[in-house]
Amino acid sequence: MDTDKSSEYARRKQLDIMKYSEKINYSPRYADDEWEYRHVTLPRELVKYVPADRLMEEDEWRALGVQQSLGWEHYLIHKPEPHVLLFRREKDYQLKYPDGKPKDTNKGASRLGGLVG
Repeated sequence: MDTDKSSEYARRKQLDIMKYSEKINYSPRYADDEWEYRHVTLPRELVKYVPADRLMEEDEWRALGVQQSLGWEHYLIHKPEPHVLLFRREKDYQLKYPDGKPKDTNKGASRLGGLVG
């Protein structure tokens, strides 16, 4: 029975993503001396697929229909607005890494980020 619920959840998730991904809103980019930032606003119908207690890996947010160039990381959760995903990447990322940044062999060892609100 659990596999039925799991497969139904996966099916519903895929249908919702197909239905609502066109409604994902991307902010203009903004920056400080070190980072480039942007926020992505998901349609409220997709919020139920966002983990409430942790940051998402790139494959997870891309699976929700978020489309961005390379280098972005989900770095902060703003509890009052779980439908707003906060992203950052190294300033001038595309100039520094035109072929994409080499994969980190020490994945997740010192990932910063957290919950706010």
